[in-house]
Amino acid sequence: MAGGRPHPKRSFSIIPCFVFVEGFFCYDSTYAKPYPGPEAASRAPPALIYALVTAGPTITILLGELARAFFPAPPSASPVIGESTIVSGACCRFSPPLRRLVRFLGVYSFGLFTTTIFANAGQVVTGNPTPHFLSVCRPNYTALGCSPPSPDRPGPDRFVTDQGACAGSPSLVAAARRAFPCKDAALCAYAVTYTAMYVTLVFRVKGSRLVKPSLCLALLCPAFLVGVVRVAEYRNHWSDVLAGFLTGAAIATFLVTCVVHNFQSRPPSGRRLSPWEDLGQAPTMDSPLEKNPRPAGRIRHRHGSPHPSRRTAPAVAT
Repeated sequence: MAGGRPHPKRSFSIIPCFVFVEGFFCYDSTYAKPYPGPEAASRAPPALIYALVTAGPTITILLGELARAFFPAPPSASPVIGESTIVSGACCRFSPPLRRLVRFLGVYSFGLFTTTIFANAGQVVTGNPTPHFLSVCRPNYTALGCSPPSPDRPGPDRFVTDQGACAGSPSLVAAARRAFPCKDAALCAYAVTYTAMYVTLVFRVKGSRLVKPSLCLALLCPAFLVGVVRVAEYRNHWSDVLAGFLTGAAIATFLVTCVVHNFQSRPPSGRRLSPWEDLGQAPTMDSPLEKNPRPAGRIRHRHGSPHPSRRTAPAVAT
């Protein structure tokens, strides 16, 4: 200290930019619903949901690509624009149908992984309680100084932020703080949106125009039922389910439109690709990693014409 003026203190510590306050209101009826039991006891358990979102779209895409390969569109329906066949070495040959199948399923798997990360990150960051949070928390309102609701104070009057306010199981309390967004709803919405867009853009159905809309509505029903079950069993709020639906649908729409280009093959430069391209007549491209490259083409000569190296020089008169 010089001249009676204190020097300002400099802090070299890093201060977090966000501070999340976890707490609850006393006697809040929004979070006082009964505990529905573990997730495995639900009418839509996680094992069933994971099996459906994995097997359903995979089988649909596999059947669609097989039908597209064995029953191609007629040439009169659209111009023939196909992908090239990649040949790597003497044993590996990647045909256009195989390339499309691997690409679409690979992008779908990446989307499932991305949706899970987004949902888990949102739950950890927000810490929104489930409707049954107070049932598993079991706070001691008397020790916390909370007054019971009365006609003069019908609603909650105090917000509790004490970390030791919950006397219930720590694992159940931690799980009850991960409600927004609903991960099951996000996964179902992603799987349904990706599959419905594939059915709409790839499948060719003759006859009634209501076949594709009917299939898409049939795909939407299980996802909607999962959301209803989550709300009816007091595992999530409607806002959590809607946020999960929006998250999954947004990721699926982005991947379909920007990554796989509406399930179309890559068109050549300057041309647009028709969605009903014929994949059977595709050119073959040799890989530069092949050990025995194909020899250069030789010029064939007509019968009777001598080879250029065997031609005799004209006689010179002496």
